[in-house]
Amino acid sequence: MTLDKNFDPASIETRWYEHWEKSGQFRPERGDAEPYTIVNPPPNVTGSLHIGHALDNTLQDIIIRHERLKGKDALWVVGMDHAGIATQMVVERQMNERQQKRTDYSREEFVEKVWEWKEESGGTITKQLRRLGCSMDWSNERFTMDEGMNEAVLKVFVDLYNDGLIYRDKRLVNWDPALKTAISDLEVETTDMKGSFWHFKYPLADDAKLDDGRDYIEVATTRPETMLADMAVAVHPSDERYKSVIGKDILQPITGRRFKIVADEHADPELGSGAVKITPGHDFNDFEVGKRAGIAAGDMLNMLDGEANVCQTADGLVPEEYIGLHRFKRDGVDGARELVVQRLKEQGFLIPHVTKNKDGEEVEHDAEPRTIATPFGDRGGVVVEPWLTDQWYVDAETLAQPAIKAVREGDIEIVPKSWEKTWFNWMENIQPWCVSRQLWWGHRIPAWFDDNGKIYVAEDETAAQEQAGAGVALTRDPDVLDTWFSSALWPFGTLGWPEETEDLKRHYPNDLLISGFDILFFWDARMAMQGIQFMKDVPWKRLYLHGLVRAPDGQKMSKSKGNVVDPLGLIDEYGADALRFFMAAMESQGRDIKMDDKRVEGYRNFATKLWNASRFCEVNEIGASKTLRAPEATLPVNRWIISEVTETLATLDKALGDLRFDAAANAIYHFTWDRFCDWYLELIKPILQGDDAAAADETRLVAGWVLDQIIVMLHPFMPFITEELWHKMAEDHGGRNYDLIVAKWPEPKAEVDADAKAEVDWLIRLISATRTAKVELNIPPGTKMSAFVRDGDSALQDRIARQTPALDRVGRLENISFDPAPEGATAQIVIDDATYVLPLAGAIDIDAEKGRLTKALEASQKEAKSLNGRLSNPNFVEKAKPEAVDKARSDLAEKEAEAERLQAALDRLG
Repeated sequence: MTLDKNFDPASIETRWYEHWEKSGQFRPERGDAEPYTIVNPPPNVTGSLHIGHALDNTLQDIIIRHERLKGKDALWVVGMDHAGIATQMVVERQMNERQQKRTDYSREEFVEKVWEWKEESGGTITKQLRRLGCSMDWSNERFTMDEGMNEAVLKVFVDLYNDGLIYRDKRLVNWDPALKTAISDLEVETTDMKGSFWHFKYPLADDAKLDDGRDYIEVATTRPETMLADMAVAVHPSDERYKSVIGKDILQPITGRRFKIVADEHADPELGSGAVKITPGHDFNDFEVGKRAGIAAGDMLNMLDGEANVCQTADGLVPEEYIGLHRFKRDGVDGARELVVQRLKEQGFLIPHVTKNKDGEEVEHDAEPRTIATPFGDRGGVVVEPWLTDQWYVDAETLAQPAIKAVREGDIEIVPKSWEKTWFNWMENIQPWCVSRQLWWGHRIPAWFDDNGKIYVAEDETAAQEQAGAGVALTRDPDVLDTWFSSALWPFGTLGWPEETEDLKRHYPNDLLISGFDILFFWDARMAMQGIQFMKDVPWKRLYLHGLVRAPDGQKMSKSKGNVVDPLGLIDEYGADALRFFMAAMESQGRDIKMDDKRVEGYRNFATKLWNASRFCEVNEIGASKTLRAPEATLPVNRWIISEVTETLATLDKALGDLRFDAAANAIYHFTWDRFCDWYLELIKPILQGDDAAAADETRLVAGWVLDQIIVMLHPFMPFITEELWHKMAEDHGGRNYDLIVAKWPEPKAEVDADAKAEVDWLIRLISATRTAKVELNIPPGTKMSAFVRDGDSALQDRIARQTPALDRVGRLENISFDPAPEGATAQIVIDDATYVLPLAGAIDIDAEKGRLTKALEASQKEAKSLNGRLSNPNFVEKAKPEAVDKARSDLAEKEAEAERLQAALDRLG
């Protein structure tokens, strides 16, 4: 069957993916084969494919397809995360559209509605991953809240609690007042906002004074409302200004609360007044200062409710007029912040910020304008509040120790190695992990309380009741677990744990985890901790961390900037294979990727190049190979291309083994485009069209075998076009009895033929140099020329005799002689130790060409001189925009190279 004239990705991608999935090709039966396992970071059930997913999953698919082709029992575990906050928000939003709200239903009714939404609308991303070509084991797709994972989560929580590694504590959390739940650091986005910096007087009690005579300490804050819960003022222990009042009392102006001045290194003598108001119940740094000052978490004051409205503190000192106010202005209505400033100003405790107007007159302002890094909840969309509340915590410090040791001793290899330092730094300074969330959707915490607040933790209520005893009324904790808690069990929970399944025995530990560096701590580190704790072994042997995909200008992509790239749009335009190859080619260890549509288009052109090369083979009766082993070859060009396959295969295997995706893509790209398409197919045309039938037959066998090797080696990167060509190229040659996805990785069993490589490399260099000389001298490329060889030996004469057809047909050198060259203008080419003299008489008008080249050379030199002058001017280099300086440097390099090329052309003419 003839290949279509034009390559159309859309016509093949859906067809082949459906075929692979329906025929079970993603997980063929290979029970006796060596296992190889990757778990996919489970995307949110609410999610859609973004460009980061495209990178992450492309890299995983390249590895899993490579290992599958090598005959392994390759398992790529796939599933989705229940995404507690995101999913609950989606369902509540739909309810709001119907004039309903969550609290119109019981908890059980609401959760049932979420499950209904999941079945009807969830999982869009799984269809999109199929479009990308991901060869995941969909037949065993998992969900972080399926029955098996639920069993694993309950057991892990209970076991950790019984081992003293999960506990309930009062600590500060990131609180989202819109969602009314604690959120993780990953769900906090920091945005620079215009704000204010107020300065206030805090009066000293008991007639105490500073050494300079002041009876107050100056404090500054961007959040004056929090002073309603202030419990101390901190100064640096070595700050001479305050040494005399350390241990003295402050009388807080609004509440009248009396508290101490404490010495703590958190206070920076160089920053502001050097004194810091401490609100341990509403600031993470202050929380730690408070603990060091001896204030127990249970005694720290809380002045806000779950909606960030002012409530009464435990000491009852917040004035009534503040109760119920929002923390700051909202919807045009002043809040506690504004009232605090007003009252302190009225009472004379506000220290104004003084500036000068254009006339030099002093002007007083309530506050100094500041740009403030402000934390927002990524889903709730409001400012996150550090909030003191009772939550469940994992003793991450204890769990981290074996994970630290595993990396240090090489049981886990982190690639790139440079990330090890980050791993150790974070793990060695790890904080307790808050795992409770105030939601309805998620794994409900298996803890019950009696009327006295005693806790009973068990896998079900019956077991909890047995602990409490008959007749004791129990109430279950309403909170659910952080989504990351369940996904931390992914490497073993998805394989059947806590049951001792065959899959668990064969595929744990996993071989590799591929992850974005941005979830190193939220997911990767926690998997390491939980895996070692419960499986007594690392979850994976290698951890590969890739960078981000950024906008073309290097900025981070975001909807607000309008620079987000839709990978599905790129697939529609260029095909999945082109997008995948772009991701691989640009993935250089330790670097982010800059999005470049032109590069994606270029790789679509690469696919088209392969398609057209296959059409050439088809027209010339070159079909599918029947053997893994390279065919026997006598012709140098065939021995050369077999050697090139052998070298490319070794380079490719090493690059993939080292997780150098860019090097792997580069190797197969250049072999396919440069060596096979541009040179081999050109060099064999004279053989295929010649009179030597044996030579033509050998060449057809070799060419068909080489095309097969390309198709197989390229398959992990470009699965769709390669599967199509794998079958198409065999249709007129007996067909294939298996799909490419489960074929065998190349085994050429051929040595590199040094003599053949040297001969064909010489041939390519000679033809290339001849073409370059023609371009420089303005000679039409199809012009046939003669060459006279100086300093050539008999071996060169034999080589030229063997390659005469290629030199004539491809190099357009119709006559090569070892006689002396005739008099007159010539172009001279030096290859190795020989010089090839090309007479120019009749090929061009020598004088006219000299004039053209001279004129062009002078113009290039003039432009280069001008650019060099600009770049030698310090004013230009220092004051011009960086991009203008970079362009000038680039233009200079281009003009200098052009002048060099033109001078070389003139030198050729003598």
